[in-house]
Amino acid sequence: MQLSPSRGRRTAGTADGVGSPDDARTGTATGMQALPGTGAGGPPRHVEVLIVGSGFAGLGAAIRLDRAGHPDFLVIERGSGVGGTWRDNTYPGAACDIPSHLYSFSFAPNSDWSRSYSRQPEILDYLRRTAARSGTLDRHRFDTELLSARWEADGRRWIVETSTGTFTATVLVTAFGALCEPKLPAIEGIDRFAGELFHSARWNPDYELTGKRVAVIGTGASAIQLIPEIAPLVSHLDVYQRTAPWVMPRPDHRFSPAQRVALRHVPGYQRLRRGLIYGRLEVTSLAFACAPRILDLISGQAAAHLRSQIADPALRQQLTPRFQMGCKRILFSDDYYPALSRDNVELVTSPIAGLTENAIVTADGAARHIDTLVVATGFHVTDSPAADLITGADGRTLGRCWRQSGQRAYKGSTVAGFPNLFMLVGPNTGTGNMSMIYMIESQLNYLLDALRLMERLQLATVEVRQPDQDRYTATLRRRMRRTVYSSGCSSWYRDELGENTALWPGFAFAFRSITRRFDLDAYRVTTSAEPADAIAPIGGSAGTTQLIGMPPEATAGAPAG
Repeated sequence: MQLSPSRGRRTAGTADGVGSPDDARTGTATGMQALPGTGAGGPPRHVEVLIVGSGFAGLGAAIRLDRAGHPDFLVIERGSGVGGTWRDNTYPGAACDIPSHLYSFSFAPNSDWSRSYSRQPEILDYLRRTAARSGTLDRHRFDTELLSARWEADGRRWIVETSTGTFTATVLVTAFGALCEPKLPAIEGIDRFAGELFHSARWNPDYELTGKRVAVIGTGASAIQLIPEIAPLVSHLDVYQRTAPWVMPRPDHRFSPAQRVALRHVPGYQRLRRGLIYGRLEVTSLAFACAPRILDLISGQAAAHLRSQIADPALRQQLTPRFQMGCKRILFSDDYYPALSRDNVELVTSPIAGLTENAIVTADGAARHIDTLVVATGFHVTDSPAADLITGADGRTLGRCWRQSGQRAYKGSTVAGFPNLFMLVGPNTGTGNMSMIYMIESQLNYLLDALRLMERLQLATVEVRQPDQDRYTATLRRRMRRTVYSSGCSSWYRDELGENTALWPGFAFAFRSITRRFDLDAYRVTTSAEPADAIAPIGGSAGTTQLIGMPPEATAGAPAG
């Protein structure tokens, strides 16, 4: 693959004259819409790297590619600007549960965070400013939805159909994110409900909740943030709970003026804070991945938090979790429990039997009338519809492959049968306790090193070998069985086959270690001078290595890396 030399740095926000001053503030580039897809009677536009999605992962990829001297890329984004899940999730109270200084790019630190745990508007503003300053908005095409991506073996390229035209690319990078496709509950009668209905991730800002009878289905991370915000507004609120979550105190606070001055002007202070946050969260990985019983001690804090905020013994009993802490996502809130104690709020634990035109009917026969239904029921994490849009070398879609064998990808990044495809936030790259941005940056290291090797060795294609992918997956599965995530609960971490394909079963630094370099010996490759069907391994069979932070016996047979 012949990669173009760097075109140099750009003026922040104006991107070689493409876009306006307003684009720099909003993270959009209206001038970008002039870029061609399929030309009038001509061939599709070709780029070396095409990135799908412009949330943290896609934007991070664009910035790192540009800085590494790979300017020939294009980011397509179905939304109207950068931001991904932080652009789409605008429900009241939306916020991050990872401290601000770690929930940001290491290569784009932000000294202007106003509080220790940032809220959605501030995170979105950070992403917009970062995009504008990066000089990459000229290679973003917004309001452009992926329709299909198909590997063309003869041309050794991806053919990408979008809502605004056709493109081809040597390398395809998917940066959809795990939380991009809202999941509606399968409730009988939901289609005939006559009131207002929307998912928490598609909040309707024009709809007035004041004085309405409202129901919220779900008690996960989004629900416990929005419930305290809307409870004072509505006439009555029913909260439908299937499983009581573990809720810890949220140690959030605004930074003092002195702290903000220090963050801006004291050399190394921001980096020190980031390092301390990382260290504290990484220590908790010991409990999640190696010694789940440690979480029994932490669960005492959550139980004390519940006792201190809920006086009613019956309600407290309903809110007491019945599974080991950490098996599902641990939540953080100081106002969720008080909201449930309000006179106009009722916690409903009887299963939902169905919906009528104006009521929810539960298994105990009760019908509770409502005007508005908010479903906070999560996302298609282990069964993303986007996987069915990508077709590999043998004509099967990624979705079909995963339905047959479960979601799996080598180092969460590449899949056998899909040459020159790199995933960001792929299978088993999430964490239950660490910043996702740290994991994304680890994958970006892997991607950038792959492109470096492809350029240096003049490689046309790289495709992970099936045996290496299988050994890696088997290692993950064995290690997962020792974690708290396998302690017996049902969670959105698991796919239809019962496997946890969402989370990384170890320390975050272990993932950083195995993605630091692109391990070419695990791949079949072709060079630019070879015919398209001359795919062969380089370097013989892959070796083995211990995944740092995992017991040696758990990683026997793991691919080199």
